[in-house]
Amino acid sequence: MLLFRKSFLALISAPALLLAACGGPSAQQGQGGAYAPEVSIETIRAESVTLSATLPGRTNAFRVAEIRPQVSGVIAERLFTEGGEVKAGAPLYQIDKAPYEAAYNSAVAALARAEALAVAAANKEKRFAELVKSKAVSQQDYDDAVAAAKQALADIGSARAARDSAKIDLDRTTITSPIDGRIGRTLVTVGALVTANQANALAVVNQLDPIYVDVTQSSAEILRLKRKLASGELQTVDGDKLSVALTLEDGGEYDEKGSLELTEMSVEPSTGSVTMRALFPNKSELLLPGMFVRARIIEAVRDDAILVAQRAVMRTPAGEAYVFVVNAENKAEQRMIVAERTIGDKWLVSEGLAPGDRVIVEGFQRFRGGDAVTPVDSSLIAETTQSGAANTSSGGGAR
Repeated sequence: MLLFRKSFLALISAPALLLAACGGPSAQQGQGGAYAPEVSIETIRAESVTLSATLPGRTNAFRVAEIRPQVSGVIAERLFTEGGEVKAGAPLYQIDKAPYEAAYNSAVAALARAEALAVAAANKEKRFAELVKSKAVSQQDYDDAVAAAKQALADIGSARAARDSAKIDLDRTTITSPIDGRIGRTLVTVGALVTANQANALAVVNQLDPIYVDVTQSSAEILRLKRKLASGELQTVDGDKLSVALTLEDGGEYDEKGSLELTEMSVEPSTGSVTMRALFPNKSELLLPGMFVRARIIEAVRDDAILVAQRAVMRTPAGEAYVFVVNAENKAEQRMIVAERTIGDKWLVSEGLAPGDRVIVEGFQRFRGGDAVTPVDSSLIAETTQSGAANTSSGGGAR
C-alpha cells in the first residue's frame, strides 16, 4: 500500500513540474506573482478625418414655370410634345387669334385717322398764324386752332398706345415657354376655353439641370459647426462652400458631387431646424423633382482627430462615456471621455484621450479597474487568427 501511494504522488507531481518548466500560469503573472489576464488593446494615434453629416432631403427643380394664358379665348392648337424639351420663347399653345387681329386692325386704323386729323389741325394753325397778324381772323380763332393742333397730337399718342396694346394681346394668343426645360403633360385640349390669368395651369415646365436638393439640419448642430470653423478647429473642404454627395432612393450613389449654396436665415420654431439648399449638376436628368434622397454634407477636415473603436466605449448610468486604458504600470485605468460622433465603426473623441494611450477593446470580463493586465495589440491577434485560419484551410485541403 505504501509503495502504491508513493507511485501515485510521483505520477500527479510530474505534469505540474513539466507545466512549471514550460512557463504556464507564471507567464501571465504580474509583479508579486499576481495573475495578469491578457486584454486586447489599440494604441491611439492622431489622424486626419473628414467630418460629414447625412441628412434626408427632397429634390426641387432649379426653375419652375406654370404656363397660364394672358388673354382669353379658345385653344386652337397645341404646339409641343408632352414630356419633351422646350426652349425659352418656344410656342406651346395657339389661342384663336381672329378677334385679336380685328382689334389690332381697328387700332391701326384709329391711329391713321388721328394722324390725318393732326395734319389738318397743324395746317390750320399755320394759316391762322399768318391771318391773325393782319387781323383777318380773331385772336380767339387762332387760339382755338392752336389748341386743336395740340389735341390732335395727343389723340395720336392715345391711338398709338391702343394699337400697341392690341398688338400685345395679339402676340399673347401664342403662348410661349418663359424658360428652357422639360414640359410635362398638357392639362387642356384643343377647343378648350381659357381665360386670362386663370388659376389652373395649362402645363408646367421644369428646368432640371442643375437641380436643387433641400435638406434640414438642427440649429444647434449648425451653431456648433460655425463656431469650430470660425476658431480654425475645422477646415472646409472646398473653400467657403461645403461639398455634398447624394444617395438615391434605391441605395445607389449619385455620380456627381454638389455644393451647399444656401442656408436659410430663419429657424423653424416647431422643429428647431434650418433648411439648407444644395445645387447638383443633372445633365442626364436622373434626378427628378420630388425624389427622396440622403445628402451627405462633407462639413470639414480635422487633421488631429482621435478615433477609438466603438466596442471600447462604455456608458455610466448617467450616460457619460468612458474607456479603460492600460497605464505605464500595465494596470487597467478607467478614463472619462467626450465622444462627439460616430465615424464608421469608431467614436470621434474630443476630450480624455491623447496619442499614445493604450485603450482596451476586448477582454473586459477578465479584470476590474485597477487590476494588472497583460496588453496584447489587437492587430497582432487579428494576424494570428487569420494565419491560423489559413493553416487550417490548407491542412484540410491536404487531407
